Amino acid sequence: MKKWIRALLISGMVLSLGLTGCASNTGTSGNNGGTPQEPAKQTELIVSAAASLKNALEEIQKDYAAKEPHVKLTFNMSASGTLQQQIENGAPADLFISAGKSQVDALLEKNLMDKDSVVDLLGNDLVLVVGANDTNVNSIQDLSKESVKQIGIGTPESVPAGKYAKEAFTSLKLWDTLEPKFVQAKDVTQVLNYVETGNAEAGVVYKSDAQGSTKVKVVEAFPADSHKAITYPAGIVSATKEKEAANAFLTYLKSSDAQDIFAKFGFKTNLSK
Repeated sequence: MKKWIRALLISGMVLSLGLTGCASNTGTSGNNGGTPQEPAKQTELIVSAAASLKNALEEIQKDYAAKEPHVKLTFNMSASGTLQQQIENGAPADLFISAGKSQVDALLEKNLMDKDSVVDLLGNDLVLVVGANDTNVNSIQDLSKESVKQIGIGTPESVPAGKYAKEAFTSLKLWDTLEPKFVQAKDVTQVLNYVETGNAEAGVVYKSDAQGSTKVKVVEAFPADSHKAITYPAGIVSATKEKEAANAFLTYLKSSDAQDIFAKFGFKTNLSK
């Protein structure tokens, strides 16, 4: 009789534990309805970024996806001036990475960016490039040769690289002489394309752009004192609805992992330290 009662008690305990385990597996913390947990919500961040960052940001995107799989990065790449206008007109954007300070300053004046978030993220050098097999242009001064018909530059009013180019040529007293040869482009990527395809004998781009192409070669870097320092400021757009995620990504962009990627693509890094 005692053995029978003991067996019954043990069976009851096992059944009780089994039911408790099932309840804990099917329920959610703080939810008595037994509803299964939903997967983490995916957050989309729209990053408006200067066209010259394209190659580096493609690798950044892969690295960040491995670290934060619930965050989807969408890049809107164009000339910094164009991106500034888009943000001013209400286009969706969570972060802005510009190739020039004036665009960010203009947005700050209109309270369209979070002032406390803005940092100097990267730097760059301004260089003259020609086709990989070109032997005619060996210096900036060679652009004055009659054989050089077209020189690609970004539109100075909207493309920071074009603005720096105008400053540099003016400082070197070459702007007035070379102006008839300039073919203005919407961004540095287009300038590079002009030279790669032979539609321009030479072009002014960033070192990072030249480094990413096998179809051009660098003739000479413009003197650092011939133009303002090239700085890429980055910050959070005031209208973002994902401020926490935007801040986390901006923090990542300043990290050694991201800065190493930028350095790999020819950018000057660690400016914010």
